[in-house]
Amino acid sequence: MKRTLNIGLTILFAITTFSDAKAQKTNNMKKKILFVVTSHDTKGSTGEKTGYYLGEVSHPWEVLVDAGYEIDFVSPKGGNPPVDGFDLTDPINKKFWEDKYYHQKISNSLKPNEVKPENYVAIFYAGGHGAMWDLPNNTALANIATKIYEQNGIVAAVCHGPAGLLNIKLSNGKYLIAGKKVNGFSNEEEELVKLTQIVPFLLENQMKDRGGIYEKSAPWQNHVTVDGKLITGQNPQSAKAVGEAIKKALAQ
Repeated sequence: MKRTLNIGLTILFAITTFSDAKAQKTNNMKKKILFVVTSHDTKGSTGEKTGYYLGEVSHPWEVLVDAGYEIDFVSPKGGNPPVDGFDLTDPINKKFWEDKYYHQKISNSLKPNEVKPENYVAIFYAGGHGAMWDLPNNTALANIATKIYEQNGIVAAVCHGPAGLLNIKLSNGKYLIAGKKVNGFSNEEEELVKLTQIVPFLLENQMKDRGGIYEKSAPWQNHVTVDGKLITGQNPQSAKAVGEAIKKALAQ
């Protein structure tokens, strides 16, 4: 009887220890956010180079990494995506660019077919003019965003990044942004950078065409729109605030 009791206690101790270790491992695993960046490197037929806008990656990255999240990167082609707005006098850009771990990650971005949506609590589309060419019609990325959104995750974007939201459809067949408050790079801002005739479409117009309730501020002002699990920012000046809005939404 005593031997049976000892065996039982030993088994119970082993189960408890295993469960505690498993729980501890789960608690120690950082929740992950997927950053989407463009693979497109040229502004139409101008010959001018473009890519993802560095500050629109680095500023939300700093907010979210400091909050304890792990960031992964995906691009339509995978590998090393082109970068624009390369300004290392911005201390946060410099911090990101010189972070060996994350520099390695973004220089070896995932391909969409390498992403498991169930591993992420949010997806964030960074801007840069390149996003206007290769993000809107990338169905693999759209499907990833749909799955993250429908598993109660956050979908966010800034500046030209919302181009990647235009053709995302939910499982009910409706566009993700239809009937929701949104923003993104405005027609006025596109005119100010003299690319109205170069970009394949005007983002503000297309967001309205998809049923989005588009709102904006004056050019270059910080403007972030939150509608439930959808978060959008207007321009590079809004990048940090988008990161903060993602952080706040995930904490709720």
